Amino acid sequence: MKTTLLHIKNMVCPRCIDAVRSLLEQAGYRPTDVQLGQAQLDQSTPADPASVAPMLREAGFDVIMGRADQLTEQIKTALVEYLEHLRTARMPLTTSAFLTDRFAATYSHLSKVFSRTANLTIEKYLIRLKIERVKEMLSYNDMTLSEIAEHMRYSSGQHLSNQFRQVTGRSVSEFRRDLMPRRLSLDQLA
Repeated sequence: MKTTLLHIKNMVCPRCIDAVRSLLEQAGYRPTDVQLGQAQLDQSTPADPASVAPMLREAGFDVIMGRADQLTEQIKTALVEYLEHLRTARMPLTTSAFLTDRFAATYSHLSKVFSRTANLTIEKYLIRLKIERVKEMLSYNDMTLSEIAEHMRYSSGQHLSNQFRQVTGRSVSEFRRDLMPRRLSLDQLA
C-alpha cells in the first residue's frame, strides 16, 4: 500500500493528533498513522499537500513543504519528548546529546537549521516549552513552586522564577493571582 507523508506544524499534544486525524477524515482522506508533526495518508485517496493545507491552517496547523522547515518541526517535536525524558530519566541526557542521538546529525547543524527557520535558538525554544509546562502545572495549583522546579529539573525555585519572569514578563505570583477567579464583592451582587 502506497502512502503520502505530510509534515504538519504546530502539533504539540495528543489532542492535536486526534484533531488532525479527525480533520483529515472529514475531508475524505484516510490517515493510516498520525503522530506529532506528521500524518501518513493512504494513497487510495491521493493527497496534494497544498489542498490539505488550508483546512489544517484553519484549525491552527500547517503543512510544511521545505526540508529545513520539516527538520525544524521534527526538532520541536523531539524537544516536547525531551521534556518527558527530563522528567523521567534518572540521569537525563543534555539537550544536545538527546537531539544528536535522535537525528544522527551534529548539534551545530541542527542548531543552525533551527535558528534560521524558527528565528530563535533551540535553547530559547526549549525554555519557552518548559515555561508553558510550568504554566500548566501552576494552573492545577497542586504543587509548590519548589516542587515544580524539581519536577522540571530547574536548579532551584528562584531559577525557575527568574526564567518565568524573563519569558512571560510576569512573576509566578502574578500569574497565579490572575488564574484565581475574581471574587464578587457584596456591592457587585446587589
